[in-house]
Amino acid sequence: MSPLMLAKISNFLLERGGRAEAVDGRHSHDELQLAAAALMVEAARLDGEFGKTERAHIELILRQRFKLDTAETQLLIDAAVGAVDAIPEIYGFTRTIRDQFNHDERVVMMQMLWEVAYADGELHDYEASLLRQVAGLLYVTDKESGIARKRARECLER
Repeated sequence: MSPLMLAKISNFLLERGGRAEAVDGRHSHDELQLAAAALMVEAARLDGEFGKTERAHIELILRQRFKLDTAETQLLIDAAVGAVDAIPEIYGFTRTIRDQFNHDERVVMMQMLWEVAYADGELHDYEASLLRQVAGLLYVTDKESGIARKRARECLER
């Protein structure tokens, strides 16, 4: 991880009052936000680009889910981009979400990821593959992921 990316991630955690370490075996709220944002960024970038539409949709989801203001949301996304660049695997991010979210929240997380994947109007094969993998790592069944996918498409059509 480059010193600049590490600084961005550390600054995000410090500015939000979070800690980088787990507390009582559980991840901090900021780690959870970073993990969720990182998975969304990874899903958005798999088709080879991370466009304004996808970024705007991620911002909207994060603001609503975590009650963040615009500056916090932008800082979180920047930190997530840095984390995805520095840590090219998703297991740490999915473990954080699995440890912190109950099952229903993990299904909602899948819906958020499907929304990001469809935000640019099309689903790339790499995006679909990643989301199938993430669903498995979050212990979300294929049926539940399919329902989340359907809800995501309906949400985007409104």
